[in-house]
Amino acid sequence: MMFDHGSVWNWIADSHLVMVALLAGFALAHSGLAAWRGQGEQWLGARGYRVLFALVSLPLAVLLVVYFINHRYDGVQLWQVQDVPGMRSLVWVLSAISFVFLYPATFNLLEIAAVQKPQVHLYETGIIRICRHPQMVGQVIWCIAHTLWLGSSFAVVTSLGLIAHHLFGVWHGDRRWLQRYPEAFPPVKARTSIIPFLAIWQGRQTLKPQEFLRPAYLGVALFVWLLAWAHPYLIQGSAWLGWR
Repeated sequence: MMFDHGSVWNWIADSHLVMVALLAGFALAHSGLAAWRGQGEQWLGARGYRVLFALVSLPLAVLLVVYFINHRYDGVQLWQVQDVPGMRSLVWVLSAISFVFLYPATFNLLEIAAVQKPQVHLYETGIIRICRHPQMVGQVIWCIAHTLWLGSSFAVVTSLGLIAHHLFGVWHGDRRWLQRYPEAFPPVKARTSIIPFLAIWQGRQTLKPQEFLRPAYLGVALFVWLLAWAHPYLIQGSAWLGWR
């Protein structure tokens, strides 16, 4: 929807600020619980802490997704490229790549579901050889793809908030790794990089493609295919919920 200059404050004060508040709440809960993991596992046990983390994070994440879908075209339409040939394919390819980075934790699905005892794993194989913080890279790629497609000021505000949270997560994650593994983490940090492929280009790391031949990556591919198929239903379902 297009707005004239006299109504600019209306869209800033409405859905844009609501999304900023939702993102701030999610970041506080997600990063706060991550920082509390050590003490939380002592009090609740590893499985109990993981269940608490999921019970807090997942509803907030669903709320964010639904609100984003329902307001994705709010504000000012800054550009419109959806009719550009090949743009839809580009956005889907970027989105697929983003999920490869976003979900390296799929290697330990049983731990995520707390079926097996959740553990902290310090490793530098697979996607970690490319980037020490793959979720940050995946989120940036996802934001670029969706902001490019939508072209709205609401999409820009949402993407900036998500990227800011994940950049904070880079610092926060390294800090927690160092606290938990004061001797083992510094060598891993020295052999990996935040910027994708930088450590490989500098000779500090070696890419081993065979490490990507894992069932988890097939799972990611199936998930992307399922998400592409279900995308229209997600939009319809979010509209039906009416969380505006």
